[in-house]
Amino acid sequence: MSEREGAAVIAYDRLAVERDFADPHGPAALFASMQRSNDAKRARHADVDWEGLREQARAIKVFAIANLGELLRRFEREFQARGGAVLWARTGEEAAGAFLDICKRHGAAMVVKGKSMVSEEMELNARLERAGIEPVETDLGEFIVQLAGQRPSHIIGPAVHLSRQEIGALFARELQVPYDDDPAALSEIARRLIRRKYLEAGIGMTGANFAVAETGTIVVVENEGNGGLSAMAPPVHVAVMGIEKVIPRLDDLIVFLHLLARAATGQKLSAYTHLFLGPVAGRSAYCIIVDAGRTEVLADEHVRSALHCIRCGACMNVCPIYRRAGGWAYGWVYPGPIGSVLTPAMVGIDKAGELPFASTLCGACRDECPVKIDLPNQLVHLRSEAVEHGGHASRVERFAVGVWANAMRSSTAYRRAVGAARAGRSIAKLFPWLIKPLRAWTRERELPHVARQTFRDWWASR
Repeated sequence: MSEREGAAVIAYDRLAVERDFADPHGPAALFASMQRSNDAKRARHADVDWEGLREQARAIKVFAIANLGELLRRFEREFQARGGAVLWARTGEEAAGAFLDICKRHGAAMVVKGKSMVSEEMELNARLERAGIEPVETDLGEFIVQLAGQRPSHIIGPAVHLSRQEIGALFARELQVPYDDDPAALSEIARRLIRRKYLEAGIGMTGANFAVAETGTIVVVENEGNGGLSAMAPPVHVAVMGIEKVIPRLDDLIVFLHLLARAATGQKLSAYTHLFLGPVAGRSAYCIIVDAGRTEVLADEHVRSALHCIRCGACMNVCPIYRRAGGWAYGWVYPGPIGSVLTPAMVGIDKAGELPFASTLCGACRDECPVKIDLPNQLVHLRSEAVEHGGHASRVERFAVGVWANAMRSSTAYRRAVGAARAGRSIAKLFPWLIKPLRAWTRERELPHVARQTFRDWWASR
């Protein structure tokens, strides 16, 4: 099995992409949540030399990705020198298998999990359940979507698609508690339940926001304290991380800490920044380093910088497509503009060739990205690849593009096309059921007006 074939354990849902983007129906609360996040971020940018930090972060990431093999080997040496064990996984399936082996080795019947997008790639919860091991999400948003039997809809806010009333009803139904939609009360209910799990679990799992090669340090950034408790309360800590998370030096970390909190939530600094240097006496620590299609991204110079992503979610917050359609519309783990690049690059353009077209190419994501990833340029490149592959569009879309291309090839064809458009719009007004494929678009927009007389006709008549 190739790395790309093993990249996606959660199957890419092509039908969901086609359905949700054809008729976008994102949650009503989503737009307001994204706007609040953006307003908070703007207020924090003025506290620092934002553009200077972005440029520093980009330079560090360029160096790290260019020297990835060397930095990962150094991280492994340093982490093992402090008593930890490093495991390598070519695919998501291998990573999940390694995690299950650790659970069996230590006799764990329960795993408490800090937030980790890589564990979503591995479909770790489902695999643990099939093995008879209880997975418990400890991040509040992840806990909510796990309770609801859903997937996260945002990298930073997994449950951003749910209102507090919906969460209150969910807790009442699933946890058998009185209905309450006060956020503080709901948080307390979750806290009381999860705190017991920390003490019962045999293994605690976290992701890794960064891995410092110089010192073998795993860095976890969070706001709730659940990451630290997941790592330190159980006797065994397992961190899972993609190969791209490594940075050269501890001094580099401060640049990313300034950027990550501001870009993600509008904070000056996250509430907790944990630096794990290996196990203390009597405890065990593992780090599973996962490829799962990332070397495929690395090999493509046009999209390589997508590996610079620090998973802040800022590109989603400003994306007019994500804000309208929601995270599930993207069919896999990573939504928004970064998902439209990473997913086809990791699972294959033949499977996810639609996603690069789910963009206005407005450039807002590039302007917002704290590490200056040129997402619009990457989307254009992947569109070209999808066209060459031939599987990105429906027959109707290919036919429409072909008609447009023919109309642009000569002035005579163009004049005929304008005449046909003028007639078509008149027919559409009289017989609206004839334009069923456009109904989702016309529900909130009027068809564009076509002038009764073209400039060429006006000029010729005078």
